[in-house]
Amino acid sequence: MELPAGSRLFEAIAAAGGGTDVADPARLNLAAVLADGQKVIVPALGEPDQAYTPPDGTAGSGMKPDAGGQLPGSGKINLNTADVAELGTLPRVGPVLAQRIVDWRQQHGRFTSVEELDAVEGVGPKMLAALRPLVAI
Repeated sequence: MELPAGSRLFEAIAAAGGGTDVADPARLNLAAVLADGQKVIVPALGEPDQAYTPPDGTAGSGMKPDAGGQLPGSGKINLNTADVAELGTLPRVGPVLAQRIVDWRQQHGRFTSVEELDAVEGVGPKMLAALRPLVAI
């Protein structure tokens, strides 16, 4: 299947006919922009996360975000490293709210939990619930 350049993960899932009854798309960043040839694995409900193995095959001490702030293999955006542009790819997060998230991080230090997003002006309980499966710390 081919999608136009700049397509997002949710568009690819829709183009493939949608998820199955056992798919758990909430664990993916559905707003992520896809790259040519990218492979996407949608985990099943209840399936444990796959351990991240660095490209060199060595076991890492922990996952490190890529240059875009995403945690490898998780599809989630790291709140502590993502810039305004990366945060802006999240659903319902425009440039103003993305900047507020970065500003909050600069004023208060690293997020210690995803729930701390609620402290950012413009993020309420409903927004937090929508973002929770798409972000990590």
